[in-house]
Amino acid sequence: MTQPMKSSQHADRTVAHSLDCRGLKCPMPIYKSAMAMKQLEPGQILEIICTDPGSLADFPAFAKQGRHELLSSEEQDGVQTFHIRKRED
Repeated sequence: MTQPMKSSQHADRTVAHSLDCRGLKCPMPIYKSAMAMKQLEPGQILEIICTDPGSLADFPAFAKQGRHELLSSEEQDGVQTFHIRKRED
């Protein structure tokens, strides 16, 4: 189930929104992230937390395709966490 977005801190970078996509399968984590990214201002950071193993390949491609900056990609105990900065048009 997707949880509401919230603000948090990550490694000296302010996360504008956090999107919990645990339990969702492709393409839902990418779809929900694309919708959330539209709500961000350029330069803001979106954090995505998910459990779909395909996300390890999907989110780097999503960032590259959208010309966003993939700041981090972590996987621990089957949970992937990504931090993506919205492009600065």
